[in-house]
Amino acid sequence: MIVLIFALIGAVIGGFTAYRRKGNRKDMAQYAAGFGMAFIIVGMILTVIIDRVLSGV
Repeated sequence: MIVLIFALIGAVIGGFTAYRRKGNRKDMAQYAAGFGMAFIIVGMILTVIIDRVLSGV
């Protein structure tokens, strides 16, 4: 669940970044995809850390 939320947040931030830089729709899509993938990785790492902390390992 955390990964999906991070992916959505990353895509929104990426699209907004491209929009602020006066990019066209393809630029916005590319930035959204790139930021989304980067945030997915962060979300997966965060999920593993939370799981390890809560399971007591």
